[in-house]
Amino acid sequence: MSSQSDSPSDQRDAMQQRHEEAANEVLPEHTDPYIGGDFTAVAGEETFETIDPTTGEVLASVGRGREADIDRAVEAAWSAFEGTWSEYGAGRRQRVLTAIAETIDEHADELARLETLDNGKPVSEATIDVRGTAEQFRYFAGLVRGDSGETMAEGSRYGQVIEEPYGVVGQIVPWNFPLLITSWKLAPALAAGNCSVLKPAEQTPLSVLRLAELVDDVVPNGVINIVPGYGEEAGAALTGHPDVRKVAFTGSTAVGKQVMKSAAEHVTDVTLELGGKSPVVVFPDVDTRKAVALVSSAIFYNTGECCEAGSRLFVHEDVADDVLDGLVAAIDDMTIGDPLDEETDLGPKVSGEQVERTMEYLEQAQDEGGQFLAGGDRPDDEALAGGCFVEPTLIEGLDHDSGAVQEEIFGPVLDVFRWEDYDEMIELANDVEYGLAGGVISEDITQANRAARDIEAGYIWINSYHDLVPGLPFGGYKQSGIGRELSADTLDHYRQTKTINLSLR
Repeated sequence: MSSQSDSPSDQRDAMQQRHEEAANEVLPEHTDPYIGGDFTAVAGEETFETIDPTTGEVLASVGRGREADIDRAVEAAWSAFEGTWSEYGAGRRQRVLTAIAETIDEHADELARLETLDNGKPVSEATIDVRGTAEQFRYFAGLVRGDSGETMAEGSRYGQVIEEPYGVVGQIVPWNFPLLITSWKLAPALAAGNCSVLKPAEQTPLSVLRLAELVDDVVPNGVINIVPGYGEEAGAALTGHPDVRKVAFTGSTAVGKQVMKSAAEHVTDVTLELGGKSPVVVFPDVDTRKAVALVSSAIFYNTGECCEAGSRLFVHEDVADDVLDGLVAAIDDMTIGDPLDEETDLGPKVSGEQVERTMEYLEQAQDEGGQFLAGGDRPDDEALAGGCFVEPTLIEGLDHDSGAVQEEIFGPVLDVFRWEDYDEMIELANDVEYGLAGGVISEDITQANRAARDIEAGYIWINSYHDLVPGLPFGGYKQSGIGRELSADTLDHYRQTKTINLSLR
């Protein structure tokens, strides 16, 4: 980083130079769709630009996939499935998944820096994401051989239950965890025996395209197909395609509803991991320093751009002042800046559009009488003026039915509520349309388990947050989605059940 004595313009210039140098080292060679094992120009020869949210500079021009490109990708995927992949037994699929994991590990530093350039997340967090990406492929590689179906015999009757792949699945990943959520979808789909057509988010296509380059020689042609493009063009064509047998989508609840409508045309099966407005409950018996650290991580990790972010804090009145004072101090100590610097705590949001969205919610909160204990604006650091930065923000005093409380902001904004009566607190904690995740902080495990069971959400952390462990199903209640990821259950979302009932008489 530049020294404190450098002028804002000098700091900005140095940051821009670091990003240009990193881009020259890690940008993928190909930015066109990856179809059938080749990078090929889009049918319409149109491109779109992907922007570095730290500097505002263009990173690359990317092929703008549309319906014709999705059609080609689906055809290539079916050709691969019928020609080679459906003949791969469990052992061969396991070896492919393991090879993908090893390849990711070999290029982990490069992939993390590329993710940081395209998304804006601190490189320290991007490194965690890349390690998690490799781990997902290893986890599902380990599941493949032990999954052999069921048999039963009763008298003269013999029954067999077989789990078969769909064939070709469509997968759409968001911009907040481009590589990691790609692995959440690709790894189980391939493990189950499917071929995939995957659309990365238009804001962050580069790390996924680079992954395609890296695994090209370990995955048979056509098994993985990547088509970048916009949701209303490539995404809609994929979710409504008559030859796609399964759709998996991660993103907002509003778009998830559109995905369901599109898939319904052909009665296509769907898995949806959607929005969240997760509560974090702090009991009065906590060590306030630990509570502050957990609450801070729950909301500010990845600049708050997490579906499961703990964005509503319910803190007991007895410790509220200490916890809030600690959070304000923690925010004051945070480093907002260049995400390529290992010391940075908060990088930029992914785009100017997302900055404007967050600022609109902050203005709404201010109009409705919210008390801003910290943040509430863009940083006044001139060195960051060209990027998509927003201050970490702490708000108290809003009504729970406020839009800033009820709706997913997807930014570094924490709404605070004090409580004394347990039942009233739980009622408010559940008073949103979402049910993705939640957190409970308490030294009393019986008390914590009670709260975890009472919170209406699919994934609850007790005395931790964000640590998603392979093998533990992740997914939501209510309007936070359908299905589960990260676990053995996920394989069932990528397979069809066939029953063979044989009479021996």
